Amino acid sequence: MGKTHSPRFLAIVNAARALIEECEAADLRNMMGDGESLVVVDVREAHEYEAGHLEGAVHIGKGVLERDIEKQDWDDNTRIVLYCGGGFRSAIAAKALQDMGWTNVRSLWGGWRGIQAEGLPLWQP
Repeated sequence: MGKTHSPRFLAIVNAARALIEECEAADLRNMMGDGESLVVVDVREAHEYEAGHLEGAVHIGKGVLERDIEKQDWDDNTRIVLYCGGGFRSAIAAKALQDMGWTNVRSLWGGWRGIQAEGLPLWQP
């Protein structure tokens, strides 16, 4: 069962979702196997990431994403999939990256829960 979010937060999320590309865990599975370059970024808090994450995911928390994304050696057209717990924070993060000029960014609708349900490879302590 998902969390209950405030109306103002949901308004921001829905506005972002209207302007970004999204994918689901099955789409991510396909992208992971299509041979094309792919970067998966976990935008959850550090304690969430440390409790378990998609194998190979890079952690850049949503709170520092705009500051730290350019520390990575990725082109503006790098295929990036962002995920959080369910797809809300990652939608806002994807919109922010688009605003910064990244052109090939998607948010994973369903997030961490979707990754687990899809049976994608996990790192867990």
